[in-house]
Amino acid sequence: MATESPDAPPGLFDSLKALSASLAGIVHTRLALLSNDLAEEQARLTVYWAGLLVALFCFGVGVVLLAMLIVAAFWDTHRLLALGVMGGAFLAAGLGAGAYTLRWNRTRPRPFDASLGELAKDRQQLTPRS
Repeated sequence: MATESPDAPPGLFDSLKALSASLAGIVHTRLALLSNDLAEEQARLTVYWAGLLVALFCFGVGVVLLAMLIVAAFWDTHRLLALGVMGGAFLAAGLGAGAYTLRWNRTRPRPFDASLGELAKDRQQLTPRS
Protein backbone atom coordinates (compact mmCIF):
# COMPACT_ATOMS: atom_id res chain seq x y z
CA MET A 1 0.00 0.00 0.00
CA ALA A 2 1.45 3.30 -1.06
CA THR A 3 1.37 6.11 1.43
CA GLU A 4 1.78 9.71 0.35
CA SER A 5 4.26 11.77 2.25
CA PRO A 6 3.13 15.18 3.57
CA ASP A 7 5.66 16.89 1.27
CA ALA A 8 4.25 15.33 -1.92
CA PRO A 9 2.87 17.71 -4.56
CA PRO A 10 -0.92 17.82 -4.85
CA GLY A 11 -2.45 15.38 -7.27
CA LEU A 12 -4.92 15.89 -10.09
CA PHE A 13 -7.93 15.46 -7.82
CA ASP A 14 -6.64 18.13 -5.41
CA SER A 15 -6.01 20.52 -8.31
CA LEU A 16 -9.53 19.96 -9.65
CA LYS A 17 -10.96 20.58 -6.18
CA ALA A 18 -9.02 23.84 -5.89
CA LEU A 19 -10.09 24.89 -9.40
CA SER A 20 -13.76 24.17 -8.70
CA ALA A 21 -13.54 26.04 -5.39
CA SER A 22 -12.02 29.03 -7.19
CA LEU A 23 -14.70 28.95 -9.89
CA ALA A 24 -17.43 28.70 -7.26
CA GLY A 25 -15.94 31.72 -5.48
CA ILE A 26 -15.82 33.73 -8.71
CA VAL A 27 -19.42 32.83 -9.56
CA HIS A 28 -20.56 33.67 -6.03
CA THR A 29 -18.86 37.06 -6.13
CA ARG A 30 -20.30 37.91 -9.55
CA LEU A 31 -23.81 36.87 -8.51
CA ALA A 32 -23.55 39.01 -5.37
CA LEU A 33 -22.42 41.95 -7.49
CA LEU A 34 -25.28 41.38 -9.93
CA SER A 35 -27.72 41.26 -7.01
CA ASN A 36 -26.42 44.62 -5.77
CA ASP A 37 -26.75 46.07 -9.26
CA LEU A 38 -30.35 44.88 -9.48
CA ALA A 39 -31.16 46.47 -6.12
CA GLU A 40 -29.56 49.77 -7.20
CA GLU A 41 -31.48 49.76 -10.47
CA GLN A 42 -34.73 49.11 -8.63
CA ALA A 43 -34.04 52.06 -6.31
CA ARG A 44 -33.23 54.29 -9.30
CA LEU A 45 -36.46 53.35 -11.04
CA THR A 46 -38.45 54.02 -7.87
CA VAL A 47 -36.95 57.50 -7.57
CA TYR A 48 -37.54 58.13 -11.27
CA TRP A 49 -41.22 57.16 -11.16
CA ALA A 50 -41.82 59.04 -7.90
CA GLY A 51 -40.34 62.21 -9.41
CA LEU A 52 -42.38 61.74 -12.54
CA LEU A 53 -45.60 61.30 -10.57
CA VAL A 54 -44.89 64.42 -8.47
CA ALA A 55 -44.22 66.42 -11.64
CA LEU A 56 -47.43 65.20 -13.29
CA PHE A 57 -49.48 65.92 -10.16
CA CYS A 58 -48.10 69.43 -9.89
CA PHE A 59 -48.75 70.11 -13.57
CA GLY A 60 -52.31 68.81 -13.21
CA VAL A 61 -53.05 70.99 -10.21
CA GLY A 62 -51.40 73.96 -11.93
CA VAL A 63 -53.54 73.55 -15.03
CA VAL A 64 -56.73 73.31 -12.97
CA LEU A 65 -55.80 76.41 -10.97
CA LEU A 66 -54.92 78.36 -14.08
CA ALA A 67 -58.27 77.39 -15.59
CA MET A 68 -59.92 78.67 -12.43
CA LEU A 69 -57.84 81.84 -12.82
CA ILE A 70 -59.26 82.45 -16.26
CA VAL A 71 -62.78 81.96 -14.93
CA ALA A 72 -62.09 84.19 -11.95
CA ALA A 73 -60.53 86.86 -14.17
CA PHE A 74 -64.01 88.09 -14.84
CA TRP A 75 -64.97 88.20 -11.15
CA ASP A 76 -64.00 90.61 -8.39
CA THR A 77 -60.46 91.77 -7.60
CA HIS A 78 -58.64 89.61 -4.97
CA ARG A 79 -59.40 86.15 -6.29
CA LEU A 80 -57.02 86.65 -9.20
CA LEU A 81 -53.95 87.17 -7.07
CA ALA A 82 -54.57 84.08 -4.92
CA LEU A 83 -55.30 81.80 -7.87
CA GLY A 84 -52.38 83.19 -9.88
CA VAL A 85 -49.92 82.64 -7.04
CA MET A 86 -51.19 79.10 -6.38
CA GLY A 87 -51.18 78.18 -10.07
CA GLY A 88 -47.72 79.63 -10.60
CA ALA A 89 -46.37 77.84 -7.52
CA PHE A 90 -47.67 74.46 -8.67
CA LEU A 91 -46.41 74.98 -12.20
CA ALA A 92 -42.99 76.01 -10.88
CA ALA A 93 -42.89 72.94 -8.63
CA GLY A 94 -43.88 70.72 -11.55
CA LEU A 95 -41.21 72.24 -13.78
CA GLY A 96 -38.58 71.86 -11.06
CA ALA A 97 -39.48 68.23 -10.33
CA GLY A 98 -39.60 67.38 -14.02
CA ALA A 99 -36.26 69.04 -14.76
CA TYR A 100 -34.62 67.36 -11.77
CA THR A 101 -35.97 63.95 -12.80
CA LEU A 102 -34.82 64.32 -16.41
CA ARG A 103 -31.34 65.51 -15.37
CA TRP A 104 -31.04 62.70 -12.84
CA ASN A 105 -32.06 60.14 -15.46
CA ARG A 106 -29.48 61.43 -17.97
CA THR A 107 -26.56 61.43 -15.51
CA ARG A 108 -27.11 58.05 -13.89
CA PRO A 109 -24.64 55.25 -14.62
CA ARG A 110 -25.47 52.43 -16.99
CA PRO A 111 -27.33 49.51 -15.42
CA PHE A 112 -25.03 46.66 -14.36
CA ASP A 113 -21.93 48.75 -15.13
CA ALA A 114 -19.94 47.35 -12.19
CA SER A 115 -20.85 43.75 -13.06
CA LEU A 116 -19.94 44.24 -16.72
CA GLY A 117 -16.62 45.78 -15.74
CA GLU A 118 -15.74 42.89 -13.45
CA LEU A 119 -16.73 40.32 -16.08
CA ALA A 120 -14.54 42.13 -18.64
CA LYS A 121 -11.61 41.95 -16.19
CA ASP A 122 -12.24 38.23 -15.69
CA ARG A 123 -12.35 37.61 -19.44
CA GLN A 124 -9.14 39.59 -19.95
CA GLN A 125 -7.34 37.57 -17.28
CA LEU A 126 -8.56 34.26 -18.70
CA THR A 127 -7.61 34.92 -22.33
CA PRO A 128 -4.19 33.60 -23.31
CA ARG A 129 -1.54 36.23 -23.85
CA SER A 130 0.63 35.90 -26.93
